[in-house]
Amino acid sequence: MGRCSHVVLICLVFKDISLAFENIEWREPVAGLRFEPEPIVVSTKDQADKLGACGLDPAVMQGDVDPSFYIGLAIRAGIRNGISAEGNINMLTRLIQHRPVRLDEELTFQGRIEAVEEVPRGLAVSTDAWFEDADGERVISAPRRSLKPDPAKAKSGAGERPAPVIGDSASLVMGETYTLTPERVKEYSSEGNAIHYEMDAAQKAGFRAPIIGGGMGVHYLVAAIRQQFNPKVLDMELYYRRPIFWDDTFQVGVEGEDDRWSAIGLVRDGKILTEARINELS
Repeated sequence: MGRCSHVVLICLVFKDISLAFENIEWREPVAGLRFEPEPIVVSTKDQADKLGACGLDPAVMQGDVDPSFYIGLAIRAGIRNGISAEGNINMLTRLIQHRPVRLDEELTFQGRIEAVEEVPRGLAVSTDAWFEDADGERVISAPRRSLKPDPAKAKSGAGERPAPVIGDSASLVMGETYTLTPERVKEYSSEGNAIHYEMDAAQKAGFRAPIIGGGMGVHYLVAAIRQQFNPKVLDMELYYRRPIFWDDTFQVGVEGEDDRWSAIGLVRDGKILTEARINELS
């Protein structure tokens, strides 16, 4: 398959993934399921459009791909392998940039389901996902744990809750403030999970309004890190503590010294929405 075909694939992922859903045979997640490898390219235009929808300046990435994109790309690759994301909720992700990825650089997605656990609210699914370069080397790793709710089960309970990374939001040094709008969130969101862009779907899932996808929130964390450090290697453990609604206002807060951050988060009214333990910046 030539380069042009690969670029079409990424446009489907970002712009109208529903076109790729028509012939999918849906199946329940099971431990050991290996996904089909597929080529992935993030183009200069796609990144500019998506970061612009977030209210972020794409110039902060200096020609590199924002690694946050690979969170959503891994989820949508799973969708194309028959694992529905409809109504699913991200609980945690580990995002590792082993080296920077240049815009328009072709990578290959690889992934598998590691474990499926029954919890009071449904199924907790652990998935390993990574992206390799032309030499077969991992350049991005994005394993995650997500909740697949069952409407017939309890409305709460997703397994053991990891301990907070940030003990007290008052200890954070606060930075930029961002305000979302429904129009911007819909511009960013892709088909595949209607709780991110449809009021009815969000309210049926128990939310007052649509919530942003986990990867969208991570863009704000990565932008702050890039502005301060411009790291070649980045390793973060991300925890999605509270929903971020499509009309929310929040701030970026960091913990640590100017030359070494240990944690970073999104904060609304003193409450942590998304937080990350920073394992490595180099």
